[in-house]
Amino acid sequence: MLLRVSWRRAAAAVLAPPASKSREPIRGLRVRAVDHAPQSAVPSDPAPVPEAESVLRPLYMDVQATTPLDPRVLDAMLPYLINYYGNPHSRTHAYGWESEAAMEHARQQVASLIGADPREIIFTSGATESNNIAIKGVARFYKSRKKHLITTQTEHKCVLDSCRSLEAEGFQVTYLPVQKSGIINVKDLEAAIQPDTSLVSVMTVNNEIGVKQPIAEIGRICSSRKVYFHTDAAQAVGKIPLDVNDMKIDLMSISGHKIYGPKGVGAIYIRRRPRVRVEALQSGGGQERGMRSGTVPTPLVVGLGAACEVAQQEMEYDHKRISKLAERLTQKIMKSLPDVVMNGDPEHHYPGCINLSFAYVEGESLLMALKDVALSSGSACTSASLEPSYVLRAIGTDEDLAHSSIRFGIGRFTTEEEVDYTVEKCIQHVKRLREMSPLWEMVQDGIDLKSIKWTQH
Repeated sequence: MLLRVSWRRAAAAVLAPPASKSREPIRGLRVRAVDHAPQSAVPSDPAPVPEAESVLRPLYMDVQATTPLDPRVLDAMLPYLINYYGNPHSRTHAYGWESEAAMEHARQQVASLIGADPREIIFTSGATESNNIAIKGVARFYKSRKKHLITTQTEHKCVLDSCRSLEAEGFQVTYLPVQKSGIINVKDLEAAIQPDTSLVSVMTVNNEIGVKQPIAEIGRICSSRKVYFHTDAAQAVGKIPLDVNDMKIDLMSISGHKIYGPKGVGAIYIRRRPRVRVEALQSGGGQERGMRSGTVPTPLVVGLGAACEVAQQEMEYDHKRISKLAERLTQKIMKSLPDVVMNGDPEHHYPGCINLSFAYVEGESLLMALKDVALSSGSACTSASLEPSYVLRAIGTDEDLAHSSIRFGIGRFTTEEEVDYTVEKCIQHVKRLREMSPLWEMVQDGIDLKSIKWTQH
């Protein structure tokens, strides 16, 4: 029966008329060749792929959401997807030993990037799980003596939601406000620390506006007050230099797919001296020193390790190149368009994350107009909501400006041509949308919109 189906498919493939010649690709859309040839003798019914989607792709300018897999990372992973498939926790045969050796090498690569000991690296499924382990794990372990935590209002959703779930368990959480620049006031942090504070959690680089917090200073304060310091460094690891010992960081969350590695893998750094204790969230076989039970996925951790090694080698070059492209994008837009606001501190800032508000333009309308560039109006984790970004609200951005923000992400594989094309299209569509806006017309006539009292009908 299987043979008959295979012959039928082969005959159909031979007799099928040649595909019509595809049209010329639109400028600004990447061409991706798609091989529709059968890959296996086993019959399968692949889902039909729309022709336009299989050939034309938008430019990718959303590297804060995820990054493409670096080909060097894929090369490192492939042997562990095909030939070296042993369980790294199998101690009785060579299949397990070779996978375990690869896993430990990856642990060394991750540790080297942040100046840690390999034994302090625990593999997880990503930064969300790492944040949950750090915040809930520390809080619950020390709950008999310490019931207070401190974080900021601009943290990633998974940090804020972890803190809210702890509040439901009876913990007290202080959410520090940030200044207009998006950076916390360290004096506020010092004042917020109580005798029963167990943990301070502040992200290194913000995923929406790209501001860098004074991590080393926060680390010194926490160390002097005997409070553990956790940082969500998903957007910072591999992009800016980090050293857990110099910065006095006790716990750090890392994500694979933010540093050109695979999705579904991450790590948490947990200091050994002085030892930080966490209560495990997951029960099981006690892998990863009992802190994260479950079989470690060898191909994914090998990919994470390779991504960390590549990032360490190319960090300086990438940072210079991304800074140049970021400057090119912001200067061209600012010179050509009035009433454009850059959100976040322009100095203490990672250049690859640029958040701009275009006054008198609805951000969602601009995103739809820029359909041949993949952009975002905020965090991918919260972009399903039509509410303005809570990060922009926290830095005091007016609601209308918060609604008009667009995040531009520049990464390792972004080209100058892509930046120029994005700028050209952005300027064109902002001008067009403003011409359609009655508010823009009123501003041009010299009317102060804040002085108008709007009434409902």
